Amino acid sequence: MKDYRKAKKTVDVSVGESVRIMRELQELSQTELADLSGIPQSTISGIENDRINLGIERAKTLARALKCHPAVLVFPGWDIKDLRAA
Repeated sequence: MKDYRKAKKTVDVSVGESVRIMRELQELSQTELADLSGIPQSTISGIENDRINLGIERAKTLARALKCHPAVLVFPGWDIKDLRAA
């Protein structure tokens, strides 16, 4: 583990907020994201409002639809670049 350094939290964003931010940056409605991902709009709303746990499989599915890495959704606000020391 000596080759790794700890990630630092840079902003305070919930998982649901990260999904909403990514969706809005792409100018998608919840309904449009539901159509792209196959996840019901009501579930997306629940995730964005932190009432429903995102979970790994949903994170992968939403990440594909939002064209981002799942870590962007699962670990919002964390500095995940350069985590491995050269």
